[in-house]
Amino acid sequence: MKQLIITSALLLFVVLNTSGQVAKKTITFKSPDGLTVTADLYLIADKTAPFIILYHQARYSRGEYLEIAPKLNALGFNCLAVDQRSGDAVNELVNQTHARAVEKGLPTEYADALPDLEAALLYTKNTLGAGKIIVWGSSYSSALVFVLAAKNPDLVDGILAFSPGNYFELDGKSVADYAGKVNCPVFITSAKSEEQYWRPIYDDLQSTDKTFFLPKDEGFHGSKALWEENEGHQNYWKAVKGFLKKFK
Repeated sequence: MKQLIITSALLLFVVLNTSGQVAKKTITFKSPDGLTVTADLYLIADKTAPFIILYHQARYSRGEYLEIAPKLNALGFNCLAVDQRSGDAVNELVNQTHARAVEKGLPTEYADALPDLEAALLYTKNTLGAGKIIVWGSSYSSALVFVLAAKNPDLVDGILAFSPGNYFELDGKSVADYAGKVNCPVFITSAKSEEQYWRPIYDDLQSTDKTFFLPKDEGFHGSKALWEENEGHQNYWKAVKGFLKKFK
């Protein structure tokens, strides 16, 4: 069965699978420097539902969310899983944005991906017509989402950060410095041993609506903590669902 989904300035034809969820559609848009960014769009029937923008970890691609995004759809959220220029491949999905950046001789370090995060945010707001937008980062991108939210406070309604840390400085400021300007709801999680890396960010958050989850066992780094193959994923999901309820 085909269902016509109408979004702001965009007509998308998507195919419903047997479970009634909308299949992913691969799209592209431009980063500020002209680099073409690839992303997978997961739309549900309710085009007014909140949007979650999913950014991957180091050496990965949008494939990090092949299993996660449909579950977020089932919770009532639209999703956009983005290939950033700093990455490679995972789950048999090659990072197309990274490949283009390498071909063009563009830098692909962690901080170089910030324009791609910003482009996805603006595309979600202006082209997809999103209302509430939640940004979700994994590893290095979970640090960048705090920079993104600090620079775009009127566009970001919430943050989920999987294994963030002060991995770099931007314009002479640490990630914790940027967190000090973030006042939207924030959720942080990680492997148990990684608390030391994100605690300064958590403590410096301006937001009073903040929470975190640490597993009783070691757990996992980044969003892959939610993959079914990883022990304890149910506990991570329980914490994530509890946080996301506030946006419905």
